[in-house]
Amino acid sequence: MSGSDFRTIRYETSPDRVATITLARPEVLNAFDRRMCEEVGAAWALVKADPEVNAVVLRAEGDRAFCAGLDTKKPYGQPDDVWNHEDPGELLSPKWQKVWKPVVCAVQGICTAGAFYFLNEADIVICSPEATFFDSHVSAGMVSALEPVGLMRRIGLAQTLRIALSGNDERVTAETALAIGLVTEVVDRAGLWARAHELAAGIAAKPSAATQGTVRAIWESLDRPYRAAMEQGLIYTRLGNPLGMAEVAEHPPARPEPRLR
Repeated sequence: MSGSDFRTIRYETSPDRVATITLARPEVLNAFDRRMCEEVGAAWALVKADPEVNAVVLRAEGDRAFCAGLDTKKPYGQPDDVWNHEDPGELLSPKWQKVWKPVVCAVQGICTAGAFYFLNEADIVICSPEATFFDSHVSAGMVSALEPVGLMRRIGLAQTLRIALSGNDERVTAETALAIGLVTEVVDRAGLWARAHELAAGIAAKPSAATQGTVRAIWESLDRPYRAAMEQGLIYTRLGNPLGMAEVAEHPPARPEPRLR
């Protein structure tokens, strides 16, 4: 599947080595159906294979919602055999697809339920002031057992349990999301996409061997005991550092004034 085949998302690349994936079903709050999942999975494959892409912006059309999770008004289309059922997150999540190019996620409006698949595996998440985060599963009588696993790695057990068990009764505001580490920056809606691209472009200007190795080492460390993670990280520095440093030596990057935050 190529970018021109997409109907539920848009896929674009720019000369600054940034790919932009835009969820494009605002009429249903960007809820995902099977086609969107397959298209997002195909977009991650394009990112992974393109040597001219070093970083990604993930964003969504419309003002009401970033993503409302699974589109419950149409069947997802699981196999008849329950043991062959698929987790939509396998297609939506970049790290599941072994994409190690950094992902910047820009959130506006409602972000609920399956939308956490995107947040949980993004490397940097920013949002607009009106963004709200909640998990509607238990309010609908559904077990919330997948999204919270990834969320817990971002914000810890206590905050994850509160979100998962509160259902529709409580929404995390942008201010609270910043305080608990769910997002790293709150940006006015008008400048949200531009700021996400700015962050991604800054990363993309650096040697991809260095940024991909960094992303992979950090994320894979979550699945390992401390000492094993350190040993694995040493392997990645030996593999990636000569490549990244050679690229810097050949093409010295510009040195912008460091930002304070």
